[in-house]
Amino acid sequence: MTAPATTDLPVVVIGAGPAGLAAAAHLEDRGLDFLVLEAGAHAGTATRDWAHVRLFSTWGEVVDPAAEKLLAPTGWTKPDPATYPTGGDWAELYLQPLADTLGDRVRFGARVAGVSRTGRDRIVDADRDAQPFVIHIEHTDGREERVFARAVIDASGTWSTPSPAGASGLAALGEKAAADRITYRVPDLKDPAVRARYTGKRTAVIGSGASAFTALAYLADLARADDGAGTKTLWILRRGISGSTFGGGEADQLPARGALGLAAKAAVDAGYADAVTGFRTEAFERDGEGRLVLVGEDDRRLDAVDEVIVLTGFRPELSFLDELRLGLDERLQAPVELAPLIDPNQHSCGTVYPHGVGELSHPEQDVYLVGMKSYGRAPTFLAMTGYEQVRSIAAHLAGDQEAAERVELSLPETGVCGGAGLFDQPETAEQPGGGCCAAPATLTIGAPASSGGC
Repeated sequence: MTAPATTDLPVVVIGAGPAGLAAAAHLEDRGLDFLVLEAGAHAGTATRDWAHVRLFSTWGEVVDPAAEKLLAPTGWTKPDPATYPTGGDWAELYLQPLADTLGDRVRFGARVAGVSRTGRDRIVDADRDAQPFVIHIEHTDGREERVFARAVIDASGTWSTPSPAGASGLAALGEKAAADRITYRVPDLKDPAVRARYTGKRTAVIGSGASAFTALAYLADLARADDGAGTKTLWILRRGISGSTFGGGEADQLPARGALGLAAKAAVDAGYADAVTGFRTEAFERDGEGRLVLVGEDDRRLDAVDEVIVLTGFRPELSFLDELRLGLDERLQAPVELAPLIDPNQHSCGTVYPHGVGELSHPEQDVYLVGMKSYGRAPTFLAMTGYEQVRSIAAHLAGDQEAAERVELSLPETGVCGGAGLFDQPETAEQPGGGCCAAPATLTIGAPASSGGC
């Protein structure tokens, strides 16, 4: 198959989630041809998986300006900017209408299985940058197809690749064999079938971030309910509990996030959850009744549990990009220019600033990882950051380098945080949602209290 001239080709966007559809909106605004490829059947496939969870950010912070401009002529009405959407709201009321507006340039059921340069594997140097990208697609009906592109924007996220329970970054021994009793998502306890799975059971929650807080609070609510007698939670942390464990509380600039930390603390204080600290999971074993016994690296063995919820973060899926020359940080798997700004080992969220095409470029020209995927294994991300990323990239691809390098986003002064939260009271719109992280003098998650980390 002979590829057409690169200048005649579209920009291919991988993923029809918040960042991918925002990229399409900015490309449309710039008059650039594009094609969005989404593996799922709908816009926001991953977002719909946590439809029951409410965002920390308000509607005013999760709608991209170029997307809103595109939607306005269709009669779309923006939800109250001061209220907090759930993942389901975000998908149904914003992402799907945006995809519908973009029409057949968004293809569903199209999984990207590989990306390369036409006629050039990653080894070949000769005339490499002049060759268009070739994208291998697998459709849900079994068809295979290849399309060509002038540039590739990978907004496929990290949702499909959760990190395992093992503290070494590998699956714990027996973790795969115990899959029938393990989930890597915050359960929807409003679903009767899911609720029955945890009601009256002893559940271990592994993790110390926002998702773990959400699970702790949900399970505590179940334990308090009339039908929840006997429900008990074991909270497993790799570190100890300190003043930094539960986040910023009432001092958090993002009220929803602060409320979530307080709810998790209340679950522990009320005895609905027992904390096990300094426990690094090495293995899962079965007892005589088929329940799971967690074994630590220090050979500690915990009392058996019925279910385990593993919430230890996510990591990027990079295998379909193997034939491209990516410049990724060896620790975070984020672009090398971006990684020092977001490395949780070195920086608090207050040191992260809006960034664009410069920080997101790779040795392979015109390929970009954006949105959650751009952060690799770093946990701190905000939708507005992704929108600024794709605005800059679209400007660069349109030849407007001045706009590409210009910062058009003002983030909360304490920086960039992200994640979905428990906050389930959108009617209290008077609570401001402008901030994100705790102020430097307040409590933080997973970092020394004096650092001001996220």
